[in-house]
Amino acid sequence: MRRRIPSNSSLMAFEAAARHGSFARAAEELALTEGAISRQIGRLEGFLGVTLFERIGNRVRLLPHGQRYASHVRETLERLDRDSQHLMSQPPDGASLDIAVSPTFAMRWLIPRLPRFAALHPHITVHLSERMEPFLLPGSGLDAAIHFLHPAWAGMHTYRLLDEVLVPVCHPALLEGATGTPALDTLPRLHRRQNHDAWNRYAAQTGISLSHSAQGPRYDLHGMLIEAALAGLGVALVPRLYVEVELAQGRLVAPWPQDSSISKTFCLVLPEPLQLGSEPLKAFAQWILEEARPLAGLE
Repeated sequence: MRRRIPSNSSLMAFEAAARHGSFARAAEELALTEGAISRQIGRLEGFLGVTLFERIGNRVRLLPHGQRYASHVRETLERLDRDSQHLMSQPPDGASLDIAVSPTFAMRWLIPRLPRFAALHPHITVHLSERMEPFLLPGSGLDAAIHFLHPAWAGMHTYRLLDEVLVPVCHPALLEGATGTPALDTLPRLHRRQNHDAWNRYAAQTGISLSHSAQGPRYDLHGMLIEAALAGLGVALVPRLYVEVELAQGRLVAPWPQDSSISKTFCLVLPEPLQLGSEPLKAFAQWILEEARPLAGLE
């Protein structure tokens, strides 16, 4: 079936004019004359059978249905540009993967390990995109996601990676002069905004008494909490998997027990079973499952 799609030149002229609210500024951006922009938009309106701009003397005003159409056109052009740039950047004999991942997991766990994957598979380029919440993977342009287990992934194929277990950590200087296990209740505590009751749950799990458990600064990301702890601002309750290096180096200390419960479970999310994926995707999936250990089966 033949697709009814306007010309690229008409769509680009329309999107620029809609964004600027001016034919003249669109012409300047696209290195065309104002008359050329006007003609392109006229052709688009004729193709659609709809008036997109109201002409008032030398001024133009985008009509409400034109505003909606401009939003869709802009999204489509941006996606085409992104996909084209992505394809152009690939080496002739290589492959690439687009993986969605939460930012702190990417920075604190995945990226430090990617050199090992690159050494094993130098022909595969891994692109990472930030995703804070579960999303619809098919049709997203992404090959896989690394995220926490969630009912929203129903219909996808999930492979267990790592359990997130929380542990209180702080800078060693915060404990100078303390003997034995420092009293956690005497130290400033840091909070993750989304887990406002994390300290209460930790106290209940460990039997450690905490008064005024909600007091202290709040941060959006675990990565921010870790940096705040490294700066000596207080005790942060964070996933142990994010701070193993700092604990081993002595930049952070954890003299208190870790939470006995699992906060979240990270998994690899695929749109189809692993064995049906592309060879580059299978290589990445097998590598990250090996890195995470113990391997988890299909949920």
